[in-house]
Amino acid sequence: MTNEALAQYANLSLYSAMAVFTLAMLGYATYLAGLVPQRDRGAASLAREDAREDALVAAGVASGPASRETLAGAAPVEAGAAEDGAVPERARKAAGIAGTLTWLGGFLLVLSAVLRGASVHRWPLGNMFEFAVVGAMFTVLAFCVWSTRRDLRWLGLFVIAPVLLTLGLAITVWYTEAAELLPSLKSVWLAIHVTVATLSVGLFAIAASATAIYLVKDALQRSGRRSILDRFPAAPAIERLAYSLHIVAFPLWTFTLIAGAIWARQAWGAYWNWDPKEVWTFVIWVVYAAYLHARATSGWSRQSANYIALAGWGCIIINYTVVNVFFVSQHSYSGL
Repeated sequence: MTNEALAQYANLSLYSAMAVFTLAMLGYATYLAGLVPQRDRGAASLAREDAREDALVAAGVASGPASRETLAGAAPVEAGAAEDGAVPERARKAAGIAGTLTWLGGFLLVLSAVLRGASVHRWPLGNMFEFAVVGAMFTVLAFCVWSTRRDLRWLGLFVIAPVLLTLGLAITVWYTEAAELLPSLKSVWLAIHVTVATLSVGLFAIAASATAIYLVKDALQRSGRRSILDRFPAAPAIERLAYSLHIVAFPLWTFTLIAGAIWARQAWGAYWNWDPKEVWTFVIWVVYAAYLHARATSGWSRQSANYIALAGWGCIIINYTVVNVFFVSQHSYSGL
């Protein structure tokens, strides 16, 4: 029996989380906006410093292989996130509030998922609506935990905005009333296989945002154009952050593929049935394996490898939004 009251409270928690994330997104946007004036002043300062060093070189103060860093009397420093002293206090406060709101929104999503599961006495991963909510929950919680170890204020807007979009689609386009599971889904493997899959997608989502930022920042630097991304961590640092997330997410997706095969053997009598969902799960695994191989191979540039990573994220989106909805298969559990 479905507990309608708990299902309504789950939806109320979801709406509350969306409102909180909207405020958090505005806070992160305010923080990024606070970097713009500093970026302009920083660019002017760099231009004056370059002119001074050029004058010293022309006057013969330095010659030969001496670097500009030597002329300035300091070793080159890798660009990083904006120092707190260089960011307006208003922007810093906005980022702090946004971080607190992100934690609050994450807990509201946890509450929504728990209430949804309690309303139907099962794991809340039985249809696309529930997949989206739990996936957004894992994305936010992973970002929050990660932000306790690193300064990720520059990344907040690019994580919370996609999460908010996903929740908006979940409550409007993919919404499904709380109901009992289909017989084929009543297995302990639902909690194991689908939970790990959803967690890995959450990590891939954060990695995709960081990868996209890296590629844009790297392209702008190569063209010599300045932008607000100059106030973000250095491009190699961002790329390493994205790579570390992929390193964690890929084994989880590998487990998802293996666990799905085991569950398929129990449910349908074969480990592999060439079902569209199975095929696309394997395609995603192959693409991300190609990314990790390219990332570790000297013949591939970091840019090319990261384009493969974005292709993998594109495959995940296709798998979730197209295969789940339009492909008739043994995995047709979208509930739509």
